[in-house]
Amino acid sequence: MSLIHYVTSGDGKPPVLFVHGFACAHSDWTAQRAHLAPRHRIVAVDLRGHGESAGSADECSIERYGADVAEVMHALDLRSAVLVGHSLGCRVVTEAALQAPERVAGVVFVDGSQFAASMAEPLRAAFAEPDGFATLTGRWFGEMFTSSSDQATVAAVVQRAQRLPRAIGEKMMLDLLRYDITRFSTSLGDVRVPVLAIQATYSNERRERRPLSKGQNTPFLDMLRARLRFVRTEIIADTGHFPQIDQPAQVNAILDSFIASVAR
Repeated sequence: MSLIHYVTSGDGKPPVLFVHGFACAHSDWTAQRAHLAPRHRIVAVDLRGHGESAGSADECSIERYGADVAEVMHALDLRSAVLVGHSLGCRVVTEAALQAPERVAGVVFVDGSQFAASMAEPLRAAFAEPDGFATLTGRWFGEMFTSSSDQATVAAVVQRAQRLPRAIGEKMMLDLLRYDITRFSTSLGDVRVPVLAIQATYSNERRERRPLSKGQNTPFLDMLRARLRFVRTEIIADTGHFPQIDQPAQVNAILDSFIASVAR
């Protein structure tokens, strides 16, 4: 089986591997790759069915995505790597860390969340409509930015999300729900390396998203603290779901600190 598409740059240890979110691509990490490449080997992947990676709906799941990332780590012989995942990518790097634990020194979640079981019916109802997937992604992705975000970037991200093949998009939204309800908490409990959570927003049970304030807590962060042995949390206030794009300097500084703390 061929590897998923990835790009690599830079040199140095530890290597850092980036995983994008739902309906996104490796280009979301441009600022982080440029910042870290002078000191680290950098890898950024496109998950199946996203970006430049081929994939059909029946090949797509969180566990398969995690296995794909683990296969890239093996193929490139990455050792003591730091895995960085955004949104859906938080689940993917969790699974990759469990499937290749000998190759992982630390894990970073960028604005993770957890779907509530109550989202099952709203999702299925939306998907029953002819334009349900495009309408839902347009609304959700529009809420992922703030008035201070670059509006050209917002438009490009929303349009990219709506171009995701509907079969893959619907499959992965339902798979996110399945994973979050049945596996996420258990998988977190099996992670044995330090974890950093960079949090910028909070999504309630209806997936209504709002920016966080300094010092604010969320049920997702509580779950991480309850399930993980070593977890550090950092809030980036008053921004949207893509802090790596909207607040790259803050994200880069936090990454620098965490990477230095787990380097070996």
